[in-house]
Amino acid sequence: MPLPRIIRSASEGLERLLDRVLCVVGGVLFSQLPEFMQQYLQRLEGHLDEARLQLERLREAAARSGTTLDQLVDSARRNPDPSMDRLGGLVRASIARVDELAAADAALRHASIWAKPFAFAAHIDLGIARATWGVFRPAVPTTAEGFLYAGAGVVLILAAYHLGVREPVARHFRRRAAARGARGA
Repeated sequence: MPLPRIIRSASEGLERLLDRVLCVVGGVLFSQLPEFMQQYLQRLEGHLDEARLQLERLREAAARSGTTLDQLVDSARRNPDPSMDRLGGLVRASIARVDELAAADAALRHASIWAKPFAFAAHIDLGIARATWGVFRPAVPTTAEGFLYAGAGVVLILAAYHLGVREPVARHFRRRAAARGARGA
């Protein structure tokens, strides 16, 4: 038995409304991604500046001792005193941290609009990301990047809804109606 016309009409109206709501939700959510990456990048650069400052202080300390940073690390490694070995480890860790943060900064700065999320994911520092999320403030996207991401969000959310929810439900009802029709014949 087919659905009454008023129920079909209400159902279609609700579906159109749901489509519009999903468009807004997808657009708003995805438009925040460039803003989050921007705020993350600012924090990343702050960490990078601080790591470079610490490394520069270690270089200055080595220079005052008449050595280079590499010589200081080698000397600390050969020294039998465990505290000197820890100092060498600290210097090596500082160098590695500066290199890691600089690589992440360069990757994000030089990535295209569409490659940026992948560069972000490849170089993410979870500590910095958590700290960014803790103080994240959404913003209204007024850049081309924000609008492009919002458009991508609309398309992806609608595709997920139509392919993952609407079409399987419709397919189920079509099969049910066909089975009912076959039984009635």
